[in-house]
Amino acid sequence: MSIKKRLIASNVAMIVFPIVLFLLLELVIATLIFSGMNGTPVKKDSQWFMSLRFIGLLFILILTNGILTYMVSKTILKPIRILTKAAEEISNGNLDHEIVSVNKDELGKLSETFESMRLQLKKAREERDLYENNRKEFVASISHDLKTPLTSIKGYINGVLDGIPDNPKTKQMYLKTAYQKAEDMDHLINELFLYSKLDFEQFSFQFEPVSLDNFLADYLQELQYDPYFKDVEFTFQSETSENNSVMADRLSLGRIIDNILQNSLKYSDKKERKISVYLQYESDTVLVKIEDNGKGIPKESLPRIFESFYRADPSRNKATGGSGLGLAIVKKLVEGHGGDIWAESEEGKGTSIYFTLKKRKEGNSNAKRINH
Repeated sequence: MSIKKRLIASNVAMIVFPIVLFLLLELVIATLIFSGMNGTPVKKDSQWFMSLRFIGLLFILILTNGILTYMVSKTILKPIRILTKAAEEISNGNLDHEIVSVNKDELGKLSETFESMRLQLKKAREERDLYENNRKEFVASISHDLKTPLTSIKGYINGVLDGIPDNPKTKQMYLKTAYQKAEDMDHLINELFLYSKLDFEQFSFQFEPVSLDNFLADYLQELQYDPYFKDVEFTFQSETSENNSVMADRLSLGRIIDNILQNSLKYSDKKERKISVYLQYESDTVLVKIEDNGKGIPKESLPRIFESFYRADPSRNKATGGSGLGLAIVKKLVEGHGGDIWAESEEGKGTSIYFTLKKRKEGNSNAKRINH
């Protein structure tokens, strides 16, 4: 019952209850007095009867008004006290204080709104704490990943300046190693720059119709001549579809595939390395699945592999190194295409990366440049 209806009912009860009780009281008093006087009251008895009537009426008014006022105020003041306590807890930084409302009136709705606000504040604080922790981890990772090759470069160059290489071949090896470390730094800086543009939605996509079937077939064909993938057995399967075109940025699409494949090989532990690519056409999207036969990803690490600087393998050696931004960039690029990305994995058997792209709608064949 709403507060308005409750107050109206209370006011009506404050009129009806006293009248009913007064009539009953008057009947009882009259019965007692008249029965005691054998039905022939005298003047003194009539005065006594009027006095009892007045006292009884006053008592009934005080009693009924007191009880009704207490009952109504209790249903209003109790939720207010709960909300006041909750507001104090929130002002003191305690967002775990739950607000339970049993009323179905305006105060009940206010309590539900207050509880919803508390949950939103709690979620915002958790996201802020997570962001702050990620920021600290991000800065620490950048510092480490930039300092490591820089220290190596300085060491090799100082070695050359100090004349440690005693022959031209060793000196050449020192300089080539320093140059390779500089290349690694340059790659990391480019990855950071790209990730920053994607994160701040300042990256420009050049969307155009792309036949995903042909694009992937040609892309995997070219990888057969890449020394990095020379020992990899590729398999490509695609469903037949009349409309197999998607709206995509070719360069970004190539980077998505390349980053996923490189990440697959980085954690491969099999002598015969295999990667399978599948295309599945749905009503409005195309599903791409890239499956490897690597060592897989632990369950606790799987939800975090698309975070920046997260490595399922915490070691930072040459085999499992990299910028730690590869899959984070992939996620940003896929989302920039309006698609979704996720992963499934089983330790010891391999990992599958899935992502979707939107199909090109009929008549939508013009290339578009979109800043994201």
